Amino acid sequence: MLGSDAAGDDEPLFRPYAVTGGRSEPRFHLAIETLVSSSFIMEEDLALLTPEQDAIIGLCRSYRSVAEISALLRVPLGVARVLVADMVDEGLVRIHQPHLDEGRPDLNMLERVLSGLRRL
Repeated sequence: MLGSDAAGDDEPLFRPYAVTGGRSEPRFHLAIETLVSSSFIMEEDLALLTPEQDAIIGLCRSYRSVAEISALLRVPLGVARVLVADMVDEGLVRIHQPHLDEGRPDLNMLERVLSGLRRL
């Protein structure tokens, strides 16, 4: 996984940069409250995943927001956005964008985000 405990961390500091190919912005807009879920992946395809992709798929077996993914992996939000957007393009995860009616947020989505924040 990308982020780990600083006390025993032997990973170089440039790791997130290398994982995102130097990109700091995703190919399309991902709000921090965007929910992400894992797609069905064939067993033989699991071996082709990077450790970061594997971690995100594991986290997203239940719906997770982009912010939760960032926090749980201990990576900057920009890195999480780039990784998730790339995984959407590859069909590894699905995103569920909130639909705003008349400028008002979806209460169901807000309750799920609040519940996720409480679990952190």
